Amino acid sequence: MTRTVPVPAAVAAALFVAAVGGPAPATQGAPPIKALLVIGGCCHDYKKQQELLTKGISARANVVWTVSFDPTTKTDKLNPAYEKDDWAKGFDVVVHDECSADVKDIKTVEKILAPHKAGLPAVVIHCGMHCYRTEGFPKATPWYEFTGLASTGHGPQLPIDVAYTDPASPITKGLTGWTTKNEELYNNLTGKLHETAQPVARGKQVVTAKNGEKRTEEAVVAWTNRYNGKARVFGTTLGHNNDTVADARYLDLVARGLLWSVDKLDPAYLVPAK
Repeated sequence: MTRTVPVPAAVAAALFVAAVGGPAPATQGAPPIKALLVIGGCCHDYKKQQELLTKGISARANVVWTVSFDPTTKTDKLNPAYEKDDWAKGFDVVVHDECSADVKDIKTVEKILAPHKAGLPAVVIHCGMHCYRTEGFPKATPWYEFTGLASTGHGPQLPIDVAYTDPASPITKGLTGWTTKNEELYNNLTGKLHETAQPVARGKQVVTAKNGEKRTEEAVVAWTNRYNGKARVFGTTLGHNNDTVADARYLDLVARGLLWSVDKLDPAYLVPAK
């Protein structure tokens, strides 16, 4: 099932109520950011997480939403949001939170990437990193160029210690490190980000082997990327479980990353949308 509410036009107030519930956004001040959330696929509670993300971010930032939720649990199903050639028309930013590893048709992936290649900002969350494994996987794919990080798998669900790596970053200004509840630490296949990307946070996870020995795994868990020299992309591999997605510290990070992607990380937009 897809729930898509038209964003453009003078019905922004009605849009917000239909998309995420609650009072309409204020009509005074800066216009709201129009965001498309593409969500659904394998392995996650996307039905709940669509609400956690939209309501949580709009409580922190002047963002209104259109949601394309696909309840499928398959990895080879394309989200209905991409059926139109101009699928991204009218949006200021797209949040990719789908899990579609086995959508591999290169022309389809090129259609998804086309608006971003032209400069449309994006946020990519968790399993969004493991999508669209076209020819060249696992070493290099067009999707990896977009996200800024090659990732192919993850460890067990255990707490992750999150530490911000650049205190001068506008995204993490005022934020402090924290520890998740059980969460998946995604690997960094090459051990580093692409040259176009910059780290925002690293995560550490203590894993116990079958013989009882403990080891610490570490990886970049949040970053920024400049795709095709044009689009700002914020990415985080965190976000598997509802406990993480509902955490105020996680929502602070993603909301600020979204505002950074549209170059509106300023007081005019760091206000609730309702």
